[in-house]
Amino acid sequence: MSAVAVTGLGVVSPHGEDPQALFDALLRGESAVRPIFPELAKPAAAATVAFDESRWFTRLQLAGVDRVSQMAVAAADLAVKDAGGLHGAAPERVGVFGGCGMGGAVALEAAYRSGMATGAGRVPPLTVPAFMPNAPASHVAMRQQARGPVFTYSVACASSAVAIAEAAKAVQRGEVDVAIAGGSEALIVPGVVMAWQAMQTLAAFPAGDAQAAATAVRPFAADRSGFALGEGAAFLVLESEARAKARGARAHALLAGWGHSCDATHLTKPEAAGQARALRMALDAAGLAPAEVGYCNAHGTATKIGDPIERDALALAWGGDLDRLKVSSTKALHGHLLGAAGALEAVITVLALAKRRLPPNAHCDAPDAACALNLVRPGAVGAPDLEAAVSSSFAFGGSNAVLVFRRA
Repeated sequence: MSAVAVTGLGVVSPHGEDPQALFDALLRGESAVRPIFPELAKPAAAATVAFDESRWFTRLQLAGVDRVSQMAVAAADLAVKDAGGLHGAAPERVGVFGGCGMGGAVALEAAYRSGMATGAGRVPPLTVPAFMPNAPASHVAMRQQARGPVFTYSVACASSAVAIAEAAKAVQRGEVDVAIAGGSEALIVPGVVMAWQAMQTLAAFPAGDAQAAATAVRPFAADRSGFALGEGAAFLVLESEARAKARGARAHALLAGWGHSCDATHLTKPEAAGQARALRMALDAAGLAPAEVGYCNAHGTATKIGDPIERDALALAWGGDLDRLKVSSTKALHGHLLGAAGALEAVITVLALAKRRLPPNAHCDAPDAACALNLVRPGAVGAPDLEAAVSSSFAFGGSNAVLVFRRA
């Protein structure tokens, strides 16, 4: 399978809009997780984005455009700019492949509150186009004048990893010349947070303690208690390696392979065998042996159930080479972006390869024996021999998506 070049990176993240600044903050172990919504009965924390929509939209354009679409437009635009533009690609040869798990949560919550408050059931008339999950990809297409395929993948936490893989397939098959692929999520609203609290998956911390909130997410640690929600958007520009070379483009990395699988066992409880199938498929597609892959940006949600199963999946796929694989989950620092998680973590994995430096597995002072992995420790970030890396996204519904990148 021929590799696909990653020629553009764009992020709107809890650590800012500059991919390098985001990566440097992660290397330093800087957490963007903060307490939110003090009015809620239970303490809540999340990693939010300081986003100025006026940089991307006029007041008139903002009508009916939810935050999730606003951030998608910004991240995609930044990715295209980083790629140096679309370089003569015909509009019908440019595709948009977006991942989004929950759509316009801000618009939906505002509609509920407005309808209940007025007593007359009145909600903003553009609520439906604002919250539909395909709105982000559609807005990106309109902004970039992409007239090729415009698809949305809603596969929970695997959404944007699936979108990136499907975009790469389209590039490989010659269906598009350029693909703008990634995802967006903006669900930091009280109703959504309370729903996640009800599942008992969010990290616990004492009310009002900002420092405890910042370090509450502890992937693979013995004292882990769950994740913190995050918001943001991340997009990659993908094109064939031949096209990138012909136009003299800088390739941040090569997307060499991907794998998908479904556990088909339980809606919310993951299965190691299913995850391992996706890992093996991705390695096989990339033509790589486990020993040739030096880093895994793990799904690592810091849940009691999820982390040991992910460790077991890596053990099944890597076998005797597991101790050679460096592993970290950056969700400890930027939160869990759900539908946008795979895209943001793909950007981080690409930068790890390009810079040959690894973001640490933060806040894990005492690793769980059931999560025995070669975790990247704070300060031990150098990886001078790194040639290939994987990014894993494992979703509710039992859907698993793995991306494999190589140095360009």
